[in-house]
Amino acid sequence: MCDDDIHQYNEPSAETSGVSRRVFGLSAAAMAAMSAAPAFAAEDVVSRDVMVKTPDGEADAVLFYPAKGKHPAVLIWTDVFGLRPAFRDMGARLAALGYVVLVPNPFYRSMKATTEPDYSAPEVRKKYFPMMATLTSETTAKDGPALIAFLDAQPQTDLKKKAGVQGYCMGGPLTYRTAAAVPGRIGGAATFHGAALVTEKPDSPHLLIPKTKAQFYSAVAANDDKAQPEAKDALRAAFAAVNRPATVEVYDGCNHGWCVKGSAVYNEAGAEKAWAELSALYKKTLV
Repeated sequence: MCDDDIHQYNEPSAETSGVSRRVFGLSAAAMAAMSAAPAFAAEDVVSRDVMVKTPDGEADAVLFYPAKGKHPAVLIWTDVFGLRPAFRDMGARLAALGYVVLVPNPFYRSMKATTEPDYSAPEVRKKYFPMMATLTSETTAKDGPALIAFLDAQPQTDLKKKAGVQGYCMGGPLTYRTAAAVPGRIGGAATFHGAALVTEKPDSPHLLIPKTKAQFYSAVAANDDKAQPEAKDALRAAFAAVNRPATVEVYDGCNHGWCVKGSAVYNEAGAEKAWAELSALYKKTLV
């Protein structure tokens, strides 16, 4: 996947929009998860802004959890624009399904999380895109375990159940790296329009699959697949080589960024399918 395909959030064409308005290819488990009512009402979900100690400092983050009971933990890695209202909404929605959810600011080494007025503005993109380069395999090897440890220290977290991790865009590689950094804890891992999951570099995320123990779901954007059609096959081959249960699925008609509300390419049907598949994965694996 080239940089342009990672960074451009293009409007889907009229031809692909017609396809993407329908919910497609749902598994039976995902259909059941989609039709199920939330485990908790929105008013029963607690949210707290928190600071998480890491080997490199403190990461600002937001924590969500149901007001009652103990629940599996989930870490959400954001896309390139970081911790903002769209991802706070995702965290709250996931917590309402019965999870303790942490959404960190991935760029805490450089800046605190902010709310930009327009994420498509050139000056905003110019600020955020270079910071992706600061999130390396080495930083994730430190951040992932620290963030999971923070989740595990919460009284609401059920330590008898596996934890989950999910990521969007640049959060895709961070998801794979986290699953490899704490394999004993991560039971389910999911990526949505993940960027650069397969590269020619020696630290390519797909090369970490043998170090993981999780079940994976990787949802691929149609334009990302067009730019790098061999990536999905490389992922599938890497999972098969170590008998790791995984699904790698291309979302026809959905372009890079389709899961995030507020992006120019947000696709409701595709986003809801992604939620249903995620819910089905976690119901199966976070046990």
